[in-house]
Amino acid sequence: MSQSIRRLCVFCGSSHGADPAFAEVARSFGSLLARERITLVYGGGNVGLMGVIADAVLAGGGQVVGVIPHGLEQKELAHRGLTELHVVDSMHERKAMMADLSDGFVAMPGGLGTFEEILEIITWAQLGIHRKPCGFLSVRGYYDKLMGFLDYAVEQKLFKPEHRAMILVEAEPEAMLRSARGYEATVVETWIGRGER
Repeated sequence: MSQSIRRLCVFCGSSHGADPAFAEVARSFGSLLARERITLVYGGGNVGLMGVIADAVLAGGGQVVGVIPHGLEQKELAHRGLTELHVVDSMHERKAMMADLSDGFVAMPGGLGTFEEILEIITWAQLGIHRKPCGFLSVRGYYDKLMGFLDYAVEQKLFKPEHRAMILVEAEPEAMLRSARGYEATVVETWIGRGER
């Protein structure tokens, strides 16, 4: 059974990174989302790869929803040209709102914030809090070493193979979108306290 992806959350860097391919793929991904009429949900910034993908979606006539904490908005990092901009009180509230608004999650190249965001949302999938696809857009192999570490964690029996199999990894936007749409959730555990989403 295919996933209906109407809103896709993309986590990515607030910098452009060293490799120009990161921004090129961000533009390509944004254009693809606009063509497919998929709303981008992201962190609301106008800098780095965040700004690149948001601008590409908007340039293609697509919809962009940003979620940003007050502290970052006050530093003038908020993108003022979005379809919707939600200003929240904390990083925790930001992540919860982004999760609620989205039908799937993709991490593009980024730093610690990006790692933390995607790994938390994958943990929620592992616990059965949601059944939405979660993936890494590994531009130029950016996430290869992380995937190798996750495989090592499986070898060490600290990460279950069925949970590792839930993680989508693709190198190109089109392949990522196909994988997300074809994702079938396999929930092994259920977190009763938060419930299904």
